[in-house]
Amino acid sequence: MKNLIVDATRDKIFLTLIVDENIYTCSHENSKINFEKLMILINDFLKVNSSSLDQIDVIYVNRGPGSFAGIRNSLATIKALFLTKKINYYCFSFEDFKGFDLVQYEDVPSLCEKFKIKKNLINPIYLG
Repeated sequence: MKNLIVDATRDKIFLTLIVDENIYTCSHENSKINFEKLMILINDFLKVNSSSLDQIDVIYVNRGPGSFAGIRNSLATIKALFLTKKINYYCFSFEDFKGFDLVQYEDVPSLCEKFKIKKNLINPIYLG
């Protein structure tokens, strides 16, 4: 099973790919230029790690709180992937995981299951 995690809510855009027991990560500057090419960044990241969108089973995307532009662009990109590639997604927030102080990206899939995060539901949290 291959899971992709996308987080564009902070200073950097974080991408994490989980393939069975292997975890691959990368980060990029969180900037307007990178927002506009988020799909290119994702494709390049997958290619470097010998994967493609066709091999991704589930995508997890951070819904905030954080940067309005980062959240908007990442959610729009993931929603487009759902519509075109039929890849299911979960929108999570680290605030959803109450009682867990240090959550690593590789923990997100199991925590989404534990906390019963709903599949294919977008509910962003923007910083005011």
